[in-house]
Amino acid sequence: MILFYNLFLFLYKNGIRLVAIWNPKARLWITGRMGVFKKLKKATLSANHKTVWMHCASLGEYEQGKPVVQKLQTEFPGINIVITFFSPSGYEIIKKKNE
Repeated sequence: MILFYNLFLFLYKNGIRLVAIWNPKARLWITGRMGVFKKLKKATLSANHKTVWMHCASLGEYEQGKPVVQKLQTEFPGINIVITFFSPSGYEIIKKKNE
């Protein structure tokens, strides 16, 4: 069973890389994950305060969690909040809103 799982992951990863040649969403999926663990480590360990990490699968989940994040910021002003996305398109929309 582990063999099939590892084979699937290998094929999926390389399939996305192949599709990313002509598909902009797949390209964002690839580039958005480059160095992700270094970025997370830096965002969570370098903070002098407590860290809350909110992972959103979609833009809709982000919109639902936004009031919670705002409340946390109000109640705990020094808190470090890290927000990550599974959806590259959701992340791009939020990134453009905050520029």
